[in-house]
Amino acid sequence: MADVEQKTPQRVVVEIFGDSYPLRTDAPERLKKLAAGLDHLMKKMAGSVKSFDGTKIAVLTALQIVDEYDKLKHDYDELVELLDEK
Repeated sequence: MADVEQKTPQRVVVEIFGDSYPLRTDAPERLKKLAAGLDHLMKKMAGSVKSFDGTKIAVLTALQIVDEYDKLKHDYDELVELLDEK
């Protein structure tokens, strides 16, 4: 059996909506990309709701992300169901 190389988690500091978060990950570039995407969505949401409350903006952004995830999951499940019928 070939040895599977273990990645050592790295410390990465990301900034989301003006706050810095020191995190550990074995995929630093992916984490940076995700954090940048979340930061963008939160700033966009803040512009839409005209609120300065970071917690409310985070919750509304999370609801937006969960809604998108739910739609994608539903579409995926329908596709899998169609493929299983063949």
